Amino acid sequence: MPDPTAPETPHEFDLVLERTIAAPADVLYRCYTEPELVCQWFCPKPWKVTEAKLDLRPGGASYHRIEGPDGEVNHVRGQYVEIVPGKRIVGTDAFIGNWMPSGKPFLTTIITFRDMGDGTTHYRAVARHWNAEDKTLHEEMGFHEGWGKAADQLEELAQSLVAKA
Repeated sequence: MPDPTAPETPHEFDLVLERTIAAPADVLYRCYTEPELVCQWFCPKPWKVTEAKLDLRPGGASYHRIEGPDGEVNHVRGQYVEIVPGKRIVGTDAFIGNWMPSGKPFLTTIITFRDMGDGTTHYRAVARHWNAEDKTLHEEMGFHEGWGKAADQLEELAQSLVAKA
């Protein structure tokens, strides 16, 4: 029986993207945790991350400067809650680092990498919202398409890193 307190336990306010990615879990983890790699895949093109600052520890801040094709700029701030190297990254926008509250929490992300033992990884990205309205809003904003395109870019980058190794 699954642990009901585990972050992977499904919740009614979750939006979930799951797929098998043709790259090892440790490489996917690098793509999530090395700023220069994050900038190459993290949001669906033509949007791009132009700056990433990642303090990879529980309570550590995350920051992504995201720029759009028409000059839009978004500053996305959050905090890591749990880091399990090569396996799981849990973060939230409820805090902006060192447990300082944000203006309005929207979601917690639960990213898991399960190495399948054959060079592939079961990748699961969960966006857990604080309420049904935020979940619906995120879905209408294009969660599945946007996070799906970003996952395609993640896989492409990870495969290029494997090919270089």
